[in-house]
Amino acid sequence: MTGTSLGEARETSGATTGGLLRYVRAVAGDDAVGRVLERSGLPYTAEQLDDQAIWWSYDTRIRLFEAATDVVGDPRLMFHVGAAALQSGLAHSIVILLRAMGTPRQVFRQLPRAVAKFSTTSTMEIVESGATSATIRFTLHPGFEHSRLDCIYAQGLLTTVPTVFGLPAAEIEHDECESDGAPSCVYRLTWDRRSRLPGRRRNGRATDLELTALRAQLRTLQSASTELVGSDDVDTALERIVARAAEAVIAPAYLLAVERPGGGAPLVHSAGLSADEVPALAAALLAGEDLGDHAVTVEIASARRSHGRLAAIYPTSDGVMGDEATLLAAYAGHAAAALDLIIALEGARQEAERAGALLSLAHELSAATDSAAVTAVVSEALPRIVGCTSAGILMWDAASGSLQSHSSVGLTDEGAELLQTTMLRAEDVPELVGMLTDREPRIIKSATSSPALQALLRGVGTEDVVAVPLLADTTFLGVATAGWAAGEAPETLDGDVVARLRGVGDQATTALQKARLLATVRHQATHDALTGLPNRTLFLERLESALSDAAEGAHLGVLFCDLDRFKQVNDTLGHAAGDELLRQVSARLRATVRPDDTVGRLSGDEFAIILPGLIDPDDARRLANRVSGCFAESFRLDGTAVTVGTSVGVAVHDPATGRTAEQLLREADAAMYRHKEVGRRAVRTDV
Repeated sequence: MTGTSLGEARETSGATTGGLLRYVRAVAGDDAVGRVLERSGLPYTAEQLDDQAIWWSYDTRIRLFEAATDVVGDPRLMFHVGAAALQSGLAHSIVILLRAMGTPRQVFRQLPRAVAKFSTTSTMEIVESGATSATIRFTLHPGFEHSRLDCIYAQGLLTTVPTVFGLPAAEIEHDECESDGAPSCVYRLTWDRRSRLPGRRRNGRATDLELTALRAQLRTLQSASTELVGSDDVDTALERIVARAAEAVIAPAYLLAVERPGGGAPLVHSAGLSADEVPALAAALLAGEDLGDHAVTVEIASARRSHGRLAAIYPTSDGVMGDEATLLAAYAGHAAAALDLIIALEGARQEAERAGALLSLAHELSAATDSAAVTAVVSEALPRIVGCTSAGILMWDAASGSLQSHSSVGLTDEGAELLQTTMLRAEDVPELVGMLTDREPRIIKSATSSPALQALLRGVGTEDVVAVPLLADTTFLGVATAGWAAGEAPETLDGDVVARLRGVGDQATTALQKARLLATVRHQATHDALTGLPNRTLFLERLESALSDAAEGAHLGVLFCDLDRFKQVNDTLGHAAGDELLRQVSARLRATVRPDDTVGRLSGDEFAIILPGLIDPDDARRLANRVSGCFAESFRLDGTAVTVGTSVGVAVHDPATGRTAEQLLREADAAMYRHKEVGRRAVRTDV
């Protein structure tokens, strides 16, 4: 809660409500304050109502006046509250400003401006002002119901003006009151030019009042310094600056605008202004423009840098009086020092977090065993290391000449899907052609990018992108990207951002090379080098998996195939022709079976096929006939037509038997040998 009014209209300063509660506490105790709050029916605490940074509605003010008068039982209570306002801590800055004016007459001439600091519901006019008298008119704004208690409070306040200078309180006459039907409340005040007290006591009383205000102002300034330096982050510090500004210079509205550390949209905090007003006023404030004579504006600047500006804003120029700029600047100086410290601490914290993120990235990449894991780990790490809001890895597909997304973070679901389904072809994206040519990073802005890239960036909600190529020696593997939404990017992207992204890209390239090497080794260990089919090890793994995944009521079959006359081909045409025959057989088998079936080469001229999801055991026999039929056409080996047949054995898994993959494969092998012994092309089934 900083500088806000908890959703209430900003019509009465917290200095007024706080002064009332302090007076009640002084004359009737803490219990009386509790009863006042209870009787008023307001859902606020005494601490909230005593905060000068918070403004309240006129209705809240009058409800408090009525409740306090009832609880204390004094119909003149509000007069006493007003008369004691200067002694009860009502805006120390006001006391200092009034003393600086020199005489009661000068104060009364400036009083409409002082009143504007505490209330926005009435207009005050000085009808006549002399050396020892003044006539003042108060007119409540339309839409508010006049309160006699508010009138009594105003009378008490007016009588205190001479006391600022060590003179007796003014005498007041009030014959015209809005509560009695008059158009305005008119007050006639008279005071003595000299105090009846001896000079030393008179001057001492005035000096004491000023010293008390100065000491309080100093304590508040010291407290503000401690509080600001103790802020954990920039946003918290800015909120506290606005709150403390409300104690330095009482005003209905405040506006604070500072440049965001590291660039991006400025940080803006306000109180008492509508959401529609803030953007334009904040832009004008940061640009150094004059907000008008109704605003008090100061720089928030230290010896190191200028952070921004702070303004106290009044409805009209009548609210500005005296040297508020000096008072506000004192707080602004502490605010600038606090921001220097917080920004330095945040910078150190960010560097520590980035260093930790880099170490974490190295550790996670060491455990990543495939390209998908590598790209996912890198994308997750980039926002922490680079400071971007979105990131991703796009891999290069040489066959299609395009970049395709492999992983991304920081995008909406719709944005991620769009990126995933978009192919960035070199012929459509000049930026990609340039990167393929010079292998250098690119800083891309949506507004000036090529049409294809612009459509993609706008679709994923990204305005600025830094793209770094992933290079293995001279081989282009893909691109690492860091992105920002509109207004979020740092001021410069070609310095630390590119350096950090390049560093991460180098780690990603090394990890991708390792993952590809592992994939190659893994493939070689589980696939037949000649045909590319799964070898016996992988075939059995897949068969075990198929057995465990077999749906209830479905059957799973295994075909075991052995080539006829393969040895004769090797002996007559050579081993090269035999290898070519095995490759052609592999291609025919894959073309013959269903998409979900698995073809494997177990050894020599032995092949096996997994047939999952069979509705009927006879389906295995029919598929075996199709396999046999694919050998009807001869094979072309070095220009020679060679006819090669096959013997096929079939085994179908029965869940009731609980056979293992090895057992099922041996049964199919045995069935194949029985078929070969018969010497026929017909298929024999062992179910």
